[in-house]
Amino acid sequence: GVRMRMEGREEMQGAVGLRCTWDIPPPAGTQAKWVRLNVGGTVFLTTRQTLCREQKSFLCRLCQGEELQSDRDETGAYLIDRDPTYFGPILNFLRHGKLVLDKDMAEEGILEEAEFYNIGPLIRIIKDRMEEKDYTVTQVPPKHVYRVLQCQEEELTQMVSTMSDGWRFEQLVNIGSSYNYGNEDQTEFLCVVSKELYNSPNGLSSEPSHKAKVRSA
Repeated sequence: GVRMRMEGREEMQGAVGLRCTWDIPPPAGTQAKWVRLNVGGTVFLTTRQTLCREQKSFLCRLCQGEELQSDRDETGAYLIDRDPTYFGPILNFLRHGKLVLDKDMAEEGILEEAEFYNIGPLIRIIKDRMEEKDYTVTQVPPKHVYRVLQCQEEELTQMVSTMSDGWRFEQLVNIGSSYNYGNEDQTEFLCVVSKELYNSPNGLSSEPSHKAKVRSA
């Protein structure tokens, strides 16, 4: 808040310098180019052109002064009973079309003001930004993918060591001996492994590229 108040003070000093030009009444039919706004006690100095960038906005209607009979303070600035903290970014958006926020400034606060001043494009930008944030914050619950691998007893340890990242054992099923090597019975196992798949924000599942490898003897 301190920085905003400083800006307000600087704008006030700037305004004092400009006062002298207002002593000369503007030619009939034209309105003064500079507009002063007193937003919740902080004075902002801007131009009619900036305020009228968004034709439907409250600010544009205010400085055209046709429909809105707004109160003015002793210096002739329009009085607006809103929070000045969020007015800076709104005015800057009208100046250059970008939304620039301090990192600790709440987007909800700006949205509230953008809606009050009825600045459509800014409302859309903030809502998009807030939705993007929601995406990254709300983690989509993971889906599990299961695979069943068949291997022989002696291959088990080797298979454990060659399992690729992310796969984990769920279950081991002994299916008895199905092969006969000479006199030795080889016990066969079915090995159930699973991996979690996270949905990425664009809606596609990130299918793991590494398959669990089984080396047959």
